Amino acid sequence: MPRLIGCACSQKPIMKRRAKVVPLAEGKVLELGAGGGINFQLYDPARVSTVQGVDPSPGLLKRAREAAHAEGIEFDIAEGVAENLPFDDDSFDTVLATFTLCSVQDQMQSLAEARRVLRPGGKMLFLEHGAAPDAKAAKWQRRIEPVWKPIAGGCHLTRPITSAIAQAGFRIVAQDQGYMPKTPRAFGWTEWGEATK
Repeated sequence: MPRLIGCACSQKPIMKRRAKVVPLAEGKVLELGAGGGINFQLYDPARVSTVQGVDPSPGLLKRAREAAHAEGIEFDIAEGVAENLPFDDDSFDTVLATFTLCSVQDQMQSLAEARRVLRPGGKMLFLEHGAAPDAKAAKWQRRIEPVWKPIAGGCHLTRPITSAIAQAGFRIVAQDQGYMPKTPRAFGWTEWGEATK
């Protein structure tokens, strides 16, 4: 699974979208679902002081720790889940979630925890895939999801993205969206942007 996720989540079109989001992180950063370390190469060392990350997968954590050593930024990657973050309130300047909210056990609890550990005025950066806006793609997502989840690490295709972040109490300050090129629409709807606490 770690190798599959690493390959799927580091395709060229996805990396282009990551490159729009990750460099906006600043200060003390918490990365949800940091396993694999795919984002590490995209942080701006001039803007970021430290990156702490959580991931429940031992295999992905191993890959993330290897990537962290290669980048020369101070990284602290630990086993954990987004629904129960081991950090104090108001601890981070930035919380980053990329292709993570699709696979957490409880999306709203994870967002509540992200908001809790984010300092007032801090920002949440996101790049996620989820519920497609057009009926035909959404219908296929509902059909595929029961089979897809067990083979893709619990990944949901039908979860809302930006609206869920807003529902969790964040204020959306920038957003974009669209289908990934050369990707079946049932798998390719993404939304990305920035929200504040």
